[in-house]
Amino acid sequence: MNTAPQAQPIHAEGEDALGAAITAYLERLRVERAYSAHTLAGYRRDLARLRDFAQALPISHWKELDGPRLQRFIASEHRRGLSPPSVQRLLSACRGLFNDLLREGVLSASPALGLRAPKARRKLPQVLDADEVTRLLEFPVLTPEDVRDRAMLELFYSSGLRLAEVCGLTWGDLQLGEGLVRVRGKGGKVRDVPVGTKAVTALEALHAQGGNTPAQPVFKGRDGLAIGRGVVEQRVRAIAQRQGIDKRVYPHLLRHCCASHLLESSGDLRGVQEFLGHADIATTQVYTHLDFQHLAKVYDAAHPRARRKTTPSA
Repeated sequence: MNTAPQAQPIHAEGEDALGAAITAYLERLRVERAYSAHTLAGYRRDLARLRDFAQALPISHWKELDGPRLQRFIASEHRRGLSPPSVQRLLSACRGLFNDLLREGVLSASPALGLRAPKARRKLPQVLDADEVTRLLEFPVLTPEDVRDRAMLELFYSSGLRLAEVCGLTWGDLQLGEGLVRVRGKGGKVRDVPVGTKAVTALEALHAQGGNTPAQPVFKGRDGLAIGRGVVEQRVRAIAQRQGIDKRVYPHLLRHCCASHLLESSGDLRGVQEFLGHADIATTQVYTHLDFQHLAKVYDAAHPRARRKTTPSA
């Protein structure tokens, strides 16, 4: 006779139904939609807050959670000090869970329907100008680590890659002869991105150091494995300080610089959207504001009717 314990159904009634539904939802995001570990960890934290709130009501099944209760939860998190962008992410995680339960037939309606998070004031990223980028990238290359770092920074700026995309690159993803890199972005989406000549030269110098079969990571840490995100952030920060750049410099800033400088030169918003791998053009439109700021400065400095009159000295 088989006495092995029976697995509990994912949506079984009882005290474990809330957490089980969350676990099943996150697993579907991981397997079916290829969400990154970083994104999944954020969703897990957000949905754990929701589960704690639901258990305290108390409710034992998601179908018992209605719109007013969910609105009370979102408002309480905001009052607790959660910033508008974090509240937006929290509500997005909740919506995703409830939509998943709708598809599974567990819910007949989403309690998140019609709920809105507080609007976040969108901060424009502070970018480096072309001279500052040149100063950052042209640091002295004296060690094998410097060769790696030069190639890494050149690729960030040349191709506008995300930090996770750079850390995950293998030599098989690069076609240096054609000046292309194949990138696996958010949600597992694949795109081919141009690589500039200076980045190609820097990557060829790194390739010449050896240990670069197609399956090997392009950028390695001291253990020979793919370089960690924290190491990249530390190296970028250290190089910026060494080069005398007094702004906060981090890997994603180079993606901002790449996008802003591309848009400034081309004016092709759709092309920049495709280049960056943005699913929504609204994400790309932030760079039009940066471009306008640049245009305004040029106008103020050059247009005869924009120049301020200097007060004659007494």
